[in-house]
Amino acid sequence: MMNKNLKGIGWLHSGLIFGSAAILLALETQFLIPFLSQRTGIETVIFWFVVAGLGLFLPMLILAYFMLKREGVEIGKQSWEDRLRFKKMNKTDWLWCIGAIILIGVLSMAIIKSLEFIVGKVDSSPPFMSFEPLTPGRYWILLVWLPYWLLNIMGEEVLWRGVILPRQEFIFGKNTWLIHGFGWGIFHIAFGWQLLLTLLPILFILSYVVQQRKNSWIGVVIHAVINGPSFIAISLGLL
Repeated sequence: MMNKNLKGIGWLHSGLIFGSAAILLALETQFLIPFLSQRTGIETVIFWFVVAGLGLFLPMLILAYFMLKREGVEIGKQSWEDRLRFKKMNKTDWLWCIGAIILIGVLSMAIIKSLEFIVGKVDSSPPFMSFEPLTPGRYWILLVWLPYWLLNIMGEEVLWRGVILPRQEFIFGKNTWLIHGFGWGIFHIAFGWQLLLTLLPILFILSYVVQQRKNSWIGVVIHAVINGPSFIAISLGLL
């Protein structure tokens, strides 16, 4: 069972956590990654994988650990299932997952097409993630991407959905997914307004489904399916 002494996270605490992560992401993407790329001549996307993986998403997991320890949670299988809500997914969970992925895909594509109609070509990735489609001699980049991708998905899902979301529910109740999705959007501000608009469906739909089903694995599945194939498609020049 969840710790009965668990305290909720309100507006101020939510803003501090999401805002601090957003600032860190902005500093890394706007200053550190371009600096390292210019000094070394190595593609910015490589430094994105390394800097974001080790300097953002890994610290998220560390922060999640210390937040749980401060709650008095003993890290183990029971707390993984009860406190963080990483429970075995049932058939209904999978159906919600599939429906959410389809809806996110449709709405995101609709936003992209609308933006293309209004402003012309839409950048499918921010400058620090842009790179030429992979050729046989550059497929090794996928080996750098894979551990980053795992840290990205689990770093965000453990902290945002596992640790933060349940505590926000104490304060915001049934409307938590709206506040949570808004905070998650603030985290992505460094991605630029065009990409941020295309992310709106996943920001709120994923938050809503995870809250409704009380299962953090749903967030992992949706996030991984939307994020992973998108990168593969971009890397192969399909997007």
